[in-house]
Amino acid sequence: METIDVVVGRIGKAHGLRGDVTINVRTDEPERRFAPGSVLGVEAPPGSASTLRTVTVASTRWHSSVLLARFEEIPDRTAAEAARGITLFATVPVDASPDDPDEFYDHQLVGLAAYDVSGAELGTVTGLVHGGAQDLLAVRTPDGRDTLVPFVKALVPEVDVAGGRVVIADRPGLVTPLPEDD
Repeated sequence: METIDVVVGRIGKAHGLRGDVTINVRTDEPERRFAPGSVLGVEAPPGSASTLRTVTVASTRWHSSVLLARFEEIPDRTAAEAARGITLFATVPVDASPDDPDEFYDHQLVGLAAYDVSGAELGTVTGLVHGGAQDLLAVRTPDGRDTLVPFVKALVPEVDVAGGRVVIADRPGLVTPLPEDD
């Protein structure tokens, strides 16, 4: 079975003295992805001295709407501080989908053809940029411009992974250039 790594979170600051860390959650399924015993892949940020390759979830709990996690490989506050900024990955089958039909893994979106609501081609989805407030679809237009579209229902009303397309409610300046930019 072919698998792919999907980002599920990033380790934030240390919490307490026993190695707990805050998690910047990047999944709609935190209870599933951060279940005790789950093994997650890691990617240390540039310049990090971390030698971790995987981490095993020992426990999690919510504290003031922030997910706190303890990992078997992070025994104390010093190790927790050293782990700050590490990106966490879960391995999933390529054909897997999130439980929510309105949610998608990044790899499912990359390569989809983008059309406006009237059916005119706008370009191809090249990626997803995860932002603090919202995610952005990266779209490359046929003329080679790269644009970012807020990935919200009002602007992306249809995502058809099986059909290989997304529909974007384009507005001048969003994907199509403003008339004075032509």
